[in-house]
Amino acid sequence: MVLESLVNPWKAERKPWELFFLGLVYSSIALFLSLLVFEEYASLVMIFLTSLAAVPLLYRTIKFEESKHLTTKNEFSLLVEHAKAIKFLLYLFLGAAAAYAFWYIFLPSDISTNLFSTQTATISTLNQKIIGNVAKLDILSKIFLNNIKVLIFCILFSFLYGSGGIFILMWNASVIGVALGNFFRSRIAEAASAVGFSQVFSYFYITSLSILRYAIHGIPEIVAYIVAGLAGGIISVAVIRHDFGTKNFEKVLLDASDLILIAIFILFWAALLEVFVTPLFF
Repeated sequence: MVLESLVNPWKAERKPWELFFLGLVYSSIALFLSLLVFEEYASLVMIFLTSLAAVPLLYRTIKFEESKHLTTKNEFSLLVEHAKAIKFLLYLFLGAAAAYAFWYIFLPSDISTNLFSTQTATISTLNQKIIGNVAKLDILSKIFLNNIKVLIFCILFSFLYGSGGIFILMWNASVIGVALGNFFRSRIAEAASAVGFSQVFSYFYITSLSILRYAIHGIPEIVAYIVAGLAGGIISVAVIRHDFGTKNFEKVLLDASDLILIAIFILFWAALLEVFVTPLFF
């Protein structure tokens, strides 16, 4: 109850950047509780505990967004209103990803290896799927279809569990955090063996490079998942309120459909960036 009282949707919309620090706090507390209590299963338990802390905020956000159908006159204005929630949820995600990356880098190697074992295995599996002499269009289709699968899970989890989509988001935050941390570690090792860099300059250069490596396509992907999760949650709340057959329910379905189409478009754009833009720099 203490963590859930830290913020509400109204405050979050006014100061969305505060959610970044909330993501840091939620993830760090969950990480250390997982290590202390469920060390063997910590890589998944920490995601569950982070999600559990964020559920009250997400649930109140979904209810708040669904209620906007009653006061907002047209669909465009409604989408603009939803953008406020998407913004602060993105900050929450970025805070969680930053926390996971930080602890992956600075915890002792044996602890971080065990703590993030599931995330590391997932990254390895994803990388193996696109290794080899494969045409870029084939890679694009694989990445896009994989992202669509995650998008569908976001919608289903949010529809069935109300705030269930937050688990998918926090899982992706942990995977991206580990990928960032691993990229950072490998580049630091390369820089340490090279000459011509001062230590301070090398550190900040590699930090920026690590973030940029995944931010180019990663941020649009996460925005798409947030949009899809919000769509599923809005439908879920409307169903709970028994609005079937009413004009309000039709408006909810139209709004959710628009959000899902927007999410699919953003995912396709993110896949294009990942295949054609990111490799130009890395």
